[in-house]
Amino acid sequence: MELDRVRAQTDPEVLKEIDARIEERIRFYAIQPAEVISRRIEELEKEWDLERWLETNASAAALGGLLLAVFNRKWLLLSIGVLGSLLQHSLKGWSLPVPLMRRLGVTTRGEIDREKYALKILRGDFTSIGSDLEQLRRNPASEVLGAVSA
Repeated sequence: MELDRVRAQTDPEVLKEIDARIEERIRFYAIQPAEVISRRIEELEKEWDLERWLETNASAAALGGLLLAVFNRKWLLLSIGVLGSLLQHSLKGWSLPVPLMRRLGVTTRGEIDREKYALKILRGDFTSIGSDLEQLRRNPASEVLGAVSA
């Protein structure tokens, strides 16, 4: 599995903690009824990922800097710093707030999706995909898309 940019920039100990929490939740939900699993999947679909947190906070800080710059131009430095940090994050997968957010347990979209699809497997969502690999290779798009369509 190829790491995404944020995971590649995250401290290995923090990654272990995040992955362990996901694994712990999967184990918990593995013995729950389908309706409990469904509620958790709904929660995951609404959960904010790291990108959304960063974009929201950066937008608020940059706008705040612009508004405060009406009173004192030095506040433009806040907007410039925030926007520069956001640009660095988009290019490298790392910015100043990311390590703190990761330590607080903020997850990436990939991590959220990994938990969500593990739960969908436990719920039995993909049983309509046959285990016949030759059949899937002959018509993979319709079989796989049909299985994951809501």
